[in-house]
Amino acid sequence: MSGDKVFLEKAKDIADRLLPAWDTTSGIPYNSINLAHGRAHNFGWTNGDSILADSGTEQLEFIALSQRTGDPKYQLKAENVIRQLQKIYPSDGLLPIYINPQSGQASYSTITFGAMGDSFYEYLLKVWIQGNKTESVKHYRQMWETSMEGLISLTRQTTPSNYTYICEKSGGSLSHKMDELACFAPGMLALGASGYGPEKAKQIMNLAEELARTCYNFYQTTPTKLAGENYYFHAGQDMNVGTSWNILRPETVESLMYLWRLTGNKTYQDWGWDIFQAFEKNSRIASGYVGLRDVNSGEKDDKMQTFFLAETLKYLYLLFSPPSVVSFDEWVFNTEAHPLRIVPTHGSNGQSIETATPVVRPFGRKQGKQG
Repeated sequence: MSGDKVFLEKAKDIADRLLPAWDTTSGIPYNSINLAHGRAHNFGWTNGDSILADSGTEQLEFIALSQRTGDPKYQLKAENVIRQLQKIYPSDGLLPIYINPQSGQASYSTITFGAMGDSFYEYLLKVWIQGNKTESVKHYRQMWETSMEGLISLTRQTTPSNYTYICEKSGGSLSHKMDELACFAPGMLALGASGYGPEKAKQIMNLAEELARTCYNFYQTTPTKLAGENYYFHAGQDMNVGTSWNILRPETVESLMYLWRLTGNKTYQDWGWDIFQAFEKNSRIASGYVGLRDVNSGEKDDKMQTFFLAETLKYLYLLFSPPSVVSFDEWVFNTEAHPLRIVPTHGSNGQSIETATPVVRPFGRKQGKQG
């Protein structure tokens, strides 16, 4: 965005230090590395396995880095992970959260659109968008559509209020639990809906809107109007807070921003304003914002997570900005709400430019609506 090469040099330096993490038999990376010495490993609590979301959430950044440096090695490392996962991809497109980095095989573990699974599915869609929806990235879209059928198979509705939610799965059994983290899914579905034919697109958009209603009510059903970390759904009851802290997460307002931009329905702005006011009332202190230890009592913690600035407030800002500000036609957001420019196309075959440096148009400090 700035055109300043210092940022590209720093990005390349960090990526070069990260690359030894991909030195595994399968090419699926270890999830932790010492940047000074290049020693990589996985955490003991995963029994040596790699985490699905960690391994499947570098593709946007590494592809962008290869485009800007002209060096394909970053893109090749990250895209090889997807090719390896494609070999073991199940018919429902739902992968467990633990993958063995040596064999490349999935380990018996939870299937979830919440913690440790979430952004893998998000990136399947977004790499397709980043690559301008061309033939070279078609397999990402195909994998994503398969996974969305899996997501649909995990959805259930509550009584009495018919809230739609996404279950977790272990083996053949469903757990009626949904993380607030999984509230990125309505925005993802809305963003991907237009890639379907008209009838399927409507079904996917309807599901996005129903899930967004549930996520908004994660906030509305607590005394503080702030959501807990996760919710449980019991027969005959709508939703119950599980883990009761709130650490200023962005996922629900992220989805509201996507839905407002893609439907034009101002209800999503109203819902976002309600959530912002709840943050103002419960989380604002003299030196910033803090999370809550308990959304029922309102007891505060003493931390402001960095993603509150990078994501939560940014998505709220965009929810009340013209859609031309960081337009979806030109930009795709990574999972931490950082915009990456969509690859331009060239030639009659519409193939992506794999290693070209995009034209940089720096943003002015006070830039508003673009003409």
